[in-house]
Amino acid sequence: MPPSASKQRCRWAGTGEMAEYHDKEWGVPQHDDHALFELLILEGAQAGLSWSTILAKRARYREVFSRFDPKKVARYDAARLEKLLLDPGIVRNRLKVHAAVTNAKAFLAVQKEFGSFDSYIWGFTGGKPIQNRLSVAGPIPATSPESDAMSKDLLRRGFKFVGSTICYAFMQAAGMVNDHAVECFRHREVRKL
Repeated sequence: MPPSASKQRCRWAGTGEMAEYHDKEWGVPQHDDHALFELLILEGAQAGLSWSTILAKRARYREVFSRFDPKKVARYDAARLEKLLLDPGIVRNRLKVHAAVTNAKAFLAVQKEFGSFDSYIWGFTGGKPIQNRLSVAGPIPATSPESDAMSKDLLRRGFKFVGSTICYAFMQAAGMVNDHAVECFRHREVRKL
């Protein structure tokens, strides 16, 4: 069933696939390591692009990146990476594709150290979502003190494509911060999760 056009949404949600993503996924607190790894890789792939571009390619990413299994991605060799760079269904940026393998290895190291990536990453918000009160007419933050700290620590651990802006987008997508506009029907729903 398509998202209802009569509901007030965040300004960026638009229609179609983006509205459906907004209505069902964006801002929902995520605690599954597999899903968090997917978000980490896709947010890095988005750097310099629109989320709608990545969302349109997400199904193909899932296919060619072993359903985002970090153990499998960490083992990708040079031949596998070269094959990925020929696939028009993903963003064929050499640095981003190689970063997926680097990040998979760093992700596994974090899991080993903390027991789960979830335990580690949610530590940046004290284990619960930050509840912002943004207006549909106002600006959406691009970074925060938490995303700054997350970026610094991820970089220290060897992750790539994890600048503060990417980390903040990750936090929004993973529900670590509720940036649905207060006028948006999802703001109240997500706040209860």
